[in-house]
Amino acid sequence: MISVIIPAYNEEAVIGRCLETLLRGARPGELEVIVACNGCRDRTADVARAFGPPVKVVETTTASKVAALNLGESVATGFPRIYLDADVRIGIDSIRAMARVLSDPSSGALAASPVMDMDYSPASWGVRAFYKVWRALPYTREGMVGVGTFGLSEAGRRRFDKFPDIINDDGYVRILFQAHERPVVPDAVSTVMAPANLKGLSAIMTRSRLGMYQLRQRFPELMGREMSNKSYGGAAKLVISRPAMWPAAAVYLWVNLLTRFRARRQMKKINAYVWERDDSSRGTPAAAVNA
Repeated sequence: MISVIIPAYNEEAVIGRCLETLLRGARPGELEVIVACNGCRDRTADVARAFGPPVKVVETTTASKVAALNLGESVATGFPRIYLDADVRIGIDSIRAMARVLSDPSSGALAASPVMDMDYSPASWGVRAFYKVWRALPYTREGMVGVGTFGLSEAGRRRFDKFPDIINDDGYVRILFQAHERPVVPDAVSTVMAPANLKGLSAIMTRSRLGMYQLRQRFPELMGREMSNKSYGGAAKLVISRPAMWPAAAVYLWVNLLTRFRARRQMKKINAYVWERDDSSRGTPAAAVNA
């Protein structure tokens, strides 16, 4: 049985879409799906419960993704174990592909992630321009970056105890494994909704950068290894050689400067951090929620 843990905070608008995509074609007994509602003030739990087995809903009043992950872990029984954001869509064939890799000792995989497919249907020109450059970075194609989904084998899950109280949970898991231990599974695809506007993009990119700053502070040795593997040279050469990409590069640089400034300012008050997320891709304006 494959366990799928979905942390959910006020995800009434998207949790049904997520579960419908995941469960379509699943065989009886193949999945154990745990929706871990954390501090929800909407109908997320009711929508998820309406699916019935194999969906199980657990709840905590603490509005924290990490608390939800650990709550889901406390009742999960299966392996491989898949961790899925509620606003991401991934089908059963992709889950099976990840599970095959994680269950094969000869693969050497302790963690795995799918290929990202980004849905730009709600996105403005500025958002599309940013991702045109961002997705050209080699680092973003190395797995567990921006895909909203990752999986762990039973051996991989033993590499850490509980999820620590941090902002970037998937970044933390990523740095625990070397590149050959966390492959991208080419037959698995997760669909991520792009933000509708630059405000929403700024929210998620600031949170991502802040999460990296926090990881660097708390796990300097692991982050040192991670940062040494980053490369921007290939993307820079691509942009320079293609003048048509220069407007997109200008947007990318502007967003990076803005989010770097915002993240550094927030890092000074990290203990009082209020979680930012993009709600524009969920059909509501961008908002901040309690971490």
